[in-house]
Amino acid sequence: MFACVASQVVLDEIAAGDPARARRRLEIARSLDVLAVTEDCESLARAILRGGAIPSDALRDAAHIAVAAVHDVDYLLTWNCAHLANAQIMRRVGAICNRAGYGMPVICTPEELMGV
Repeated sequence: MFACVASQVVLDEIAAGDPARARRRLEIARSLDVLAVTEDCESLARAILRGGAIPSDALRDAAHIAVAAVHDVDYLLTWNCAHLANAQIMRRVGAICNRAGYGMPVICTPEELMGV
């Protein structure tokens, strides 16, 4: 069984764009527990960027991984295959997370997780 959670980083992203669609996304997300973006999360996100695993202009992508790692989330679901669900990047990010004392969440698309 899975429990879906989000972070403020996710909420900020889904609040952007078309106002009507953003309201709908936020309405759906309202039922989710929200993980805190702590100083540990921010520090790990900076380490991921410094490590060059993710481009320096992709702070939100690094933050998604950092929040999931710090909060010991098992799976990070995304459709972002450029910087997140990318096998070449995951290995490098995993090493950075491990050096910082955190486990790396499995990053995959929802379809991959559900086996569809």
